[in-house]
Amino acid sequence: MGRKYFGTDGIRGRTNVSPMTADTAMKVGQAAGAYFLRGDHRHRVVIGKDTRLSGYMMESAMVAGFTSVGMDVVLLGPMPTPAVAMLTKELRADLGVMISASHNPFADNGIKLFGPDGYKLSDKAELAIERLMEQDATLIDAPKIGRAKRIDDARGRYIHFAKSTFPDHLRLDGLKVVVDCANGAAYQVAPDALWELGAEVIALGTKPNGLNINDGCGSTSPQVLKETVVASGANLGLALDGDADRLIVVDEHGETVDGDQLMALIALSQLARGALRGGGIVATVMSNLGLERKLGEHGLDMHRTAVGDRYVLEAMRDMGRNVGGEQSGHIILSDHATTGDGLVAGLQILAAIVEQGRPASELLHVFEPVPQLLKNVRFNGGAPLDQDSVKSVIAGAESELGVRGRLVIRKSGTEPLIRVMAEGDDPAMVERLVNRICEAVAAA
Repeated sequence: MGRKYFGTDGIRGRTNVSPMTADTAMKVGQAAGAYFLRGDHRHRVVIGKDTRLSGYMMESAMVAGFTSVGMDVVLLGPMPTPAVAMLTKELRADLGVMISASHNPFADNGIKLFGPDGYKLSDKAELAIERLMEQDATLIDAPKIGRAKRIDDARGRYIHFAKSTFPDHLRLDGLKVVVDCANGAAYQVAPDALWELGAEVIALGTKPNGLNINDGCGSTSPQVLKETVVASGANLGLALDGDADRLIVVDEHGETVDGDQLMALIALSQLARGALRGGGIVATVMSNLGLERKLGEHGLDMHRTAVGDRYVLEAMRDMGRNVGGEQSGHIILSDHATTGDGLVAGLQILAAIVEQGRPASELLHVFEPVPQLLKNVRFNGGAPLDQDSVKSVIAGAESELGVRGRLVIRKSGTEPLIRVMAEGDDPAMVERLVNRICEAVAAA
């Protein structure tokens, strides 16, 4: 059965255009509330959001939905996605909600759901909620309508948690760190946490106005961060996205370091300490072949999943692994968190810099990436990848690459895009094959 609302990372789309409307948000609240009404206790849902203008509307609609079916609501205000997951479990809530479209522009928004254990919901649970959304909600009797309460210490709780993942014997004294919060959910917590650990902090993207989230800043637009790191003589730059569940790093020379290099450093650091579990890491089909080869040199395996941090996490749990993530910067460290956490991942990188006493440019160049090229082709409905003309071109490219590289073509789960990625030891071949496939997709 296909899914009508939920994609690879919850429900997402342009606000006030179906499905991302206040009506849908209220229905999600009613359906998810009904799905998690189990037992006779007073049920509770935790709701966080990023800094988008539409967050007020979506939050209010969801409060109406949840309270109408008898759930109490705890409102966190602007908080990172991992903070919502953590506080859902800590507050003994039955359900957690993050209202965010992550790295998308401000006009988009989204809804992510977490179970009482702090983990994102399974496909099965999301399908069950979708079925409930298609039915008339069972409204609670008036005296049993839920209440809503806003808690004021959520930021402090999350900062305390994030700092607890940093080794007790280390401090950030003497380090100058630039952090770009994307005018998003971490605009207060990330600079404060770094400062409390002793760093000299230069904060960017900390003046959200509802319209500027991810606008020329954050992990998808690190140019200002790069310039600031170099101009200020900083040791490192950290770039978060709108909901702060992903991280991109900039070294002291202004060079970008992606999630693959970060996973390599964290995994090998944990291996040296005897803390890496499961004999390897979990990454997606988009991670660079160079990462796989580097891990192999140390006797470690890299298991690949479909794109989406939820699929990475599912595999990590199944395989008993504690390090996983995506090239885009979703780094999941299951010893600490139940989802990607950009700030926590950044603290592990900073800990390695302090402990080893080496500059970021040396420490973070763990492996030589295999030449990789990713291009996007926008489409307006239809199924271009099912066309025989496209299939033929893809088959020819796979044959030409052979064992010298990899080819990944997929439909985006969050945008109307076909993503075409190829990697191989011959960069000219990679570019030629990607362009050929993109032309075929566009023509179809």
